[in-house]
Amino acid sequence: MSDSWPRRRLLAILRGASEPLDAQELARVTGQHVTTVRFHLDVLTRESLVRQFQQPPRGRGRPRIGYTAVQRSVGYQELAQVLADQLGSDPRRRSDAAISAGRAWGSKLEAVDQPIETLEDAKDLTVTVMSELGFAPERDHASETEESALIRLTACPLRELARTHSEVVCGVHLGLMREVLDRNGAHDAVGVRLHPFVEPELCVARLELLGVRPPDIKPGGESMASASENGEPRLATATGRMAPQLRTPDPQQLRGTEPQFRGSDTQLR
Repeated sequence: MSDSWPRRRLLAILRGASEPLDAQELARVTGQHVTTVRFHLDVLTRESLVRQFQQPPRGRGRPRIGYTAVQRSVGYQELAQVLADQLGSDPRRRSDAAISAGRAWGSKLEAVDQPIETLEDAKDLTVTVMSELGFAPERDHASETEESALIRLTACPLRELARTHSEVVCGVHLGLMREVLDRNGAHDAVGVRLHPFVEPELCVARLELLGVRPPDIKPGGESMASASENGEPRLATATGRMAPQLRTPDPQQLRGTEPQFRGSDTQLR
């Protein structure tokens, strides 16, 4: 169709029409013979660019055949793939750019008023946000410790694209989680890692407590532990805490889920 000016013109006319047009009307508009118009319309119909509709006759006679253009739109999946392809060939740069984009996305989400004071708060907020975005998160209680937790992401709106562009798609999702947590008080206190495709339909987010406020000492030497009302350690603030260190996963903490992580060579940190 692209090399045929008459067909491109017919398609443009149909796209701008408010109702179906028949061959006679199109012949009058274009100045072509009605037989020629019907030929081009048949080609456009076979290419699924126009659709036929039966219309009532004008006066006596057979019903007329009207034509309308098929409205095409670029889906989110296709658009995301086009954008992913524009980030260059260096996987590291693609990942960094994606994480930055995810943070920008997270900064534009409606504010979530859920202040984070404990790792439990961070887990709850992550589950809430990822649920709203369609990831169907599940907490993996068996793997939880006082300092880390795994959240199973059992769905993904862009899973098929992530299979071929994981550093981009998963990088965006990682940046989003980091930004949402940071906005609610977890900056430099909770680390997030993302393990894509630990199973064919499963990704895992790992939350880690990076630093716990050391006990304050009251006058007289009595220690004053910083804890929440339910006894959990509070997240350390930037003042008066040891510099956080990103911990290497302890194999003992992944016992029972270790086979899921084996072979997952794409871990976003």
